[in-house]
Amino acid sequence: MAHSWQKTDWRSKPRVQMPTYRDMDALNAVEDRLAKYPPLVFAGEARRLTRALGEVANGKAFLLQGGDCAESFAEFGADQIRDTFKVMLQMAVALTFGGKIPVVKIGRMAGQFAKPRSADTETVGGVELPSYRGDIINGFDFDADSRIPDPDRMLRAYTQAAASLNLLRAFSQGGFADIKRVHSWTLESTKGKPGYERYHALANGIAESLDFIEAAGISGKTVNSMKRVDFYTSHEALLLEYEESLCRMDSLTGDWVAGSGHMIWIGDRTRQPDGAHVEFARGVINPIGLKCGPTLDADELITLIDKLNPENTPGRLTLIARFGADKVAEHLPALIRAVEREGRSVVWSCDPMHGNTIKSESGYKTRPFDRVLAEVQQFFQVHAAEGSYAGGVHLEMTGSDVTECTGGLRAVTDEDLSSRYHTACDPRLNAAQSLELAFLVAEELQQRGEAERKAG
Repeated sequence: MAHSWQKTDWRSKPRVQMPTYRDMDALNAVEDRLAKYPPLVFAGEARRLTRALGEVANGKAFLLQGGDCAESFAEFGADQIRDTFKVMLQMAVALTFGGKIPVVKIGRMAGQFAKPRSADTETVGGVELPSYRGDIINGFDFDADSRIPDPDRMLRAYTQAAASLNLLRAFSQGGFADIKRVHSWTLESTKGKPGYERYHALANGIAESLDFIEAAGISGKTVNSMKRVDFYTSHEALLLEYEESLCRMDSLTGDWVAGSGHMIWIGDRTRQPDGAHVEFARGVINPIGLKCGPTLDADELITLIDKLNPENTPGRLTLIARFGADKVAEHLPALIRAVEREGRSVVWSCDPMHGNTIKSESGYKTRPFDRVLAEVQQFFQVHAAEGSYAGGVHLEMTGSDVTECTGGLRAVTDEDLSSRYHTACDPRLNAAQSLELAFLVAEELQQRGEAERKAG
């Protein structure tokens, strides 16, 4: 990374999807305070994640990235963190078994506080106010005071992110993640459930494999890696004042590190090649994600890749495709061909959530599970046809029993949405839907592996 880059360089570039603070003295005071706080993550962790994602880029691992659409101050608690972490571990075990490859686990956690919006304002009952942009910026309540951008919210976001990371590190390294225990949760959640017969059969296959290796002397008691996992955090780097304040120079190398999370990504609305968000992301050594929507053409994608990963480092850049189930075949092939033609090393991941949002008859924003699944299946099919590697999934999900996305085996109907619709922004898969999707992706990975063995 060129050391001539400075973490303030983004300030000279066009900015979008960011608030205008009224009190600049208050903003400067918060930035100065954050700049003195310890970073939340460190250079060695970011480099380790890049290496792990490099294995995904080379077709030797799979990426599971998931968590909240937007973390909430009000909904924050140890139980919520534990439940989402728990479901992600269950999903990872199923994916590992299906693909016979390691799974890189990254949470949309400990930093996912800001959200881009399609409009600057919203109107309710004839009253127009600024849009809610996430708890790090303004309040969810629909009143004029709540919607004023408040820089002090960055301090609360930092504190919550630090607490979340502390708990995630304890869970991932302290025995909670023992693979035998994790799989017992999966067996219990599929046993005797109508429609889960084939998933329970897959779960039984995993159990038999674990019993075999334990009989051979490999267990959490004898092999440390059986009871510990590497778990990383990520978020959209939308609020650049926050990102700059936590950006640190590695004293050993002189490289700049985004200290706010292990991986940061650039949204589909903020990926302008000469914009502020691309400028900030290109200068840090963390792995970078880039959301790729229907308006992105192949030439612009190559320009962005060259800016964000000029050295073509495997694992540095993850392209997160989010088209909608009815647009994958139209848009994804051209992007894949351009990347392959130019010899660029990237991780291809599928975000099947954002392109499949609809408004239900009851007025709730939702995402039908069958459309989410259809986008994932088409993602795999297109990559198989192009000879490229479908490397991961990127999900808005929770470990809680919410009713925000319709469908799934434990069918959530339009009438159910109002009962447990807790999201502050976009609808999330609940725990059962997340695990069901993981089993379906595991089957895709199994089929891919079988096809590769026959071809080989």
